[in-house]
Amino acid sequence: MGMMQLFGFGKATFSHGIHPPEYKAVTEQKSIRRLAFAPEMILPLSQHFGAPSIPVVHVGQEVVRGELVARADGFMSVPLHAPATGKIKSIGLMPTARGPKAPAIVLKLYSGVSQEVLYSSDQNIADMSQQAIIQAVKDTGMVGLGGASFPTHVKMTVPDGQKIEVVMANGCECEPYLTTDHRVMMEYSMDLFTGIRVAMQATGAGRAIIGIEDNKPDVIEALRKACPADGSVTVGVMKTKYPQGAEKMMIKALLGREVPSGGYPSAVGVSMYNVATLSQLGALLPQGHGLIERVITVSGPGIEKPGNYLVALGTPLRHVLEQLGFQGDARELIMGGPMMGVSVASLDVPVTKGVSGILVLTEESMSKQIPKKVWPCIRCAHCVQACPIHLNPSELGMLAAKRQYETMEKRYHLNDCFECGCCTYVCPSGIPLVQYFRIAKAINRENRERAAV
Repeated sequence: MGMMQLFGFGKATFSHGIHPPEYKAVTEQKSIRRLAFAPEMILPLSQHFGAPSIPVVHVGQEVVRGELVARADGFMSVPLHAPATGKIKSIGLMPTARGPKAPAIVLKLYSGVSQEVLYSSDQNIADMSQQAIIQAVKDTGMVGLGGASFPTHVKMTVPDGQKIEVVMANGCECEPYLTTDHRVMMEYSMDLFTGIRVAMQATGAGRAIIGIEDNKPDVIEALRKACPADGSVTVGVMKTKYPQGAEKMMIKALLGREVPSGGYPSAVGVSMYNVATLSQLGALLPQGHGLIERVITVSGPGIEKPGNYLVALGTPLRHVLEQLGFQGDARELIMGGPMMGVSVASLDVPVTKGVSGILVLTEESMSKQIPKKVWPCIRCAHCVQACPIHLNPSELGMLAAKRQYETMEKRYHLNDCFECGCCTYVCPSGIPLVQYFRIAKAINRENRERAAV
């Protein structure tokens, strides 16, 4: 694909996808504000993809803000740090967003203290080797803040036999309602460029691209002005379309490279990170701090004070809603965005590293968007035309109904589905296709684990 085709009029894109209403106007121009600390913080030991962290504190122990409270359990794991100064109240099972309870540390805060970060060790990143940077990134406890929660140091470790040419900073933020990345790019741009340099140094990449959708003209203008004169970091503009922010979609749109089925971006010379992840790294690494807070968007028709807030990790959902107010007829609470987020049933679920937003929907807004009944597939092919991976969701859905889960995986590329929800969104029959696919994947994983025992 030629350069003119790829960047025609400065707006690249991919085939298929959808255009859901954005609902971003209410928060996209609201500056980031700090949310008050909760009296108690709930710190799940598994806030990332991989092995849970292992506690290094005991009940009754006093900790200060930024102190290590759980260490990484091997390479595919990250440590956990105290988001505030206080005392360890308990270590046990607590509610999670996905339902089952999981081990967590409960921290009771001390009132009246400054909540200053007291742990720091200045680091000169420019003089550090690749391995030293990767270890320093791991020590921060950093994971992908876009929602996947994949350990960042693992992503920076280049597989044997592969070479990274381009670091991509993902600033698409194509999920409706969410404006976290928008505000981070506007308000923490210098931290973002520092984080990009860290990623380039760790992976050996020679250049970087910040990918942004064209519905953020203020961000595009600001970052283009801030880009270095040597051209090592540039801004790539893409058409506003969902799911433009998915790894494979963004790489295809900006570079014309196709990540192979079952492969990772490194297979085509790319290492991709969310802009919030890189911005946090840019702020934390030079001081040797751990990840203890993040910016989230709190929005939806059921919230009284929507906006973008800097929230301490472990803050219970109940506290967020008490601080910002919510309508009495709030019907649905979603961690993340409406397309790929997780519906939660308990207000004791905390904000974790991978939570980019809290969405509060009312009964009225839910009734407009969710069909009351599921009808049989009418073979209209809307889902086929929407799927950005070019799968056949209709066929996969019918196989799921027959519980042909292995066939879905082996013959119809089920695992290439990244659960964007496009198929469910466009289905006129109201079939919850993406939910079927999640169930199928889970059952296949369980069957493999059972067979391995």
